[in-house]
Amino acid sequence: MYRYDAVDKLIVEERVDQFRDQTRRFLAGELSEDEFKPLRLQNGLYVQRHAPMLRVAIPYGMLSSDQLRVLARIARDYDRGYGHFTTRQNIQYNWIDLAQAPDILALLATVEMHAIQTSGNCIRNTTTDHLAGVAADERIDPRPYCELMRQWSTFNPEFAYLPRKFKVAFNGAAEDRAATGVHDLAFELRHDAAGEVVMDVSAGGGQGRTPRIGPVIKRDLPWREMLTYTEAVLRAYNRWGRRDNLYKARIKILVEAIGPERFAADVEAEWAHLKGGIAQISEDEFARIAACFAPPAYLPDDEAYADLAALRLAHRRFDAWLRRNVVAHKRPGYAAVTLSLKRTGPAPGDATDAEMDAAADLADRFSLGELRVSHHQNLILSDVARKDLFALWQAAEEAGLAEPNVGLVTDIIACPGGDFCALANARAIPIATAIQERFSPARQEEIGELAIKISGCINSCGHHHVGHIGVLGVDKNGEEWYQILVGGRSDSKVALGTILGRSIKFEDVPGMVERLVGVYLAHRTPGERFIDTAERIGVAPFKAAAYPEKAVAA
Repeated sequence: MYRYDAVDKLIVEERVDQFRDQTRRFLAGELSEDEFKPLRLQNGLYVQRHAPMLRVAIPYGMLSSDQLRVLARIARDYDRGYGHFTTRQNIQYNWIDLAQAPDILALLATVEMHAIQTSGNCIRNTTTDHLAGVAADERIDPRPYCELMRQWSTFNPEFAYLPRKFKVAFNGAAEDRAATGVHDLAFELRHDAAGEVVMDVSAGGGQGRTPRIGPVIKRDLPWREMLTYTEAVLRAYNRWGRRDNLYKARIKILVEAIGPERFAADVEAEWAHLKGGIAQISEDEFARIAACFAPPAYLPDDEAYADLAALRLAHRRFDAWLRRNVVAHKRPGYAAVTLSLKRTGPAPGDATDAEMDAAADLADRFSLGELRVSHHQNLILSDVARKDLFALWQAAEEAGLAEPNVGLVTDIIACPGGDFCALANARAIPIATAIQERFSPARQEEIGELAIKISGCINSCGHHHVGHIGVLGVDKNGEEWYQILVGGRSDSKVALGTILGRSIKFEDVPGMVERLVGVYLAHRTPGERFIDTAERIGVAPFKAAAYPEKAVAA
């Protein structure tokens, strides 16, 4: 993973000192709330329902075990014993004392972490595939490109006050595990006919109040021009993006309003003055960054491999864990393993300080000291020798991190919702728990892959628009109600879900999910997943099952 040099270290430490003084002046009454707000936001501090919330950046989801231990320490010493891993591959703390925030940032700096630009109308944390560098279907490792984007975009003064927040994602694999279709700007990495790395660029995707799938605006972009082209995109957005209306300020509104062809033309006009310029990536600079992501010292595959057939027969839960939580690695002797943060009861994505410490220990023992955070709100050990899988399972089971449910009904994505967020219309965490309690492990296996995603408001932090089943909290006369969507997906066939009809009460949500699952089970063909059945039969049967009283009346 990338390690700070002297310049990186100095920049982050100076920012901590700067924010410490800003916080002191605010608490002393020398800065007003309006003056302090943009300062705290660009250091990751929100005002939430109960206390300040701090969002810490985890660039493209990569963590060392030492960094995770510091995150655990923050949860233990400065919060209420847990943190929340988000769909942006970050971590949030919901009970921060503002006066202690500079101390937390100083602690983060000791392990090369910060909270810079995790909020505000700026370029946010760059995200990518949680299996980047190890995925069996990977064409190009996107991590060096993510790191180049991170370095270029952090503290870039021209784009510190955009019309609205701006999210960038990369994908370098055959399967899109980074939800690139719903990002403000996304890069699909591939090789051209000559074997050179090129990028297909899409812009104007996003969720929220007006969800859109980003159209491709540039094909075959040479990798060296990634930053010059990004600068052109941002200049066009900075110039023409709506600043007069918060709800129309995202780039997706601009791209739709003028059309992707016109927007692409505007970007090309800007790029004509920028390509080949100072932001062009040199071979030497790329090599410097890429060296940080060189393959680790793997064992030879024949030494790392093990036949686990007998253990699978003897331990049914181990067998289920292998099928659900373990995926192929580009090295045959290795595997990538998900540590599930989707136990029934705690909020999806929450991890206690003890669980984070345990995960860090597992990373040191079994995964060369590194972890990943997925936008599915789980932790991943990316480099596990197959001979160690049974020992890892035993240790993860003891730590409560081996729930064999990845991709199943209970592997729910959910935002903090009304329990914490001041913007939320409804709670998300209790809905997730109610759904989880409805489906036994055997029932989940019968159903198979099903992505349920829950947002407490239209800002869509729970990605409900791209859930196979999406749940959106809405306010109705001061009460919590929920809209249900079907048919969304965030993979390479990205699609937005369809709202089935009128909103329903809290207590009715699990029953409706059960009926929607029943439609799938009644119509599926052998081997067909929920999303495949939904695409084949259309939304009408799901609507009929969702509101059976309408079908009877008709």
